[in-house]
Amino acid sequence: MFIGEYNHNLDDKGRVAIPVKFRAALKKGAVVTRGIDNCLFLYTKAEWEKLAEKLAALPLAQANSRAFARLMLAGAMELDIDAQGRAVIPEYLRSFAKLGKNVVVAGLYNRLEMWDAVEWARYKSATEAESSAIAERMAELGV
Repeated sequence: MFIGEYNHNLDDKGRVAIPVKFRAALKKGAVVTRGIDNCLFLYTKAEWEKLAEKLAALPLAQANSRAFARLMLAGAMELDIDAQGRAVIPEYLRSFAKLGKNVVVAGLYNRLEMWDAVEWARYKSATEAESSAIAERMAELGV
């Protein structure tokens, strides 16, 4: 289970350190892809395979299904984590998420998200301001 929020630096080679507590879970492989809200999603290989199967099974005749599958699948890249726990984030994904020098790695149960630190602060502030309304909508869903 991935939980927590961690601040790291993106180096000149496009590498970011994976938080120590997540490295063991990613040893068998990791995949990074375009996420939603202008961040990146990082999955274990096993979680990615489950998601990819679901995406591949979406109805081809529906434009939204094709668009979402393209966003997630075509943008995906397997990651190698080096001995220091760093992963190179491909340039096209860094550009998509507008990653600057400071990156936030956030654990969200079955995936990690990578955010530009300024964008994360902005998103988090807006979400926190709406937390009561969001909680009410989640209650309608049984959460």
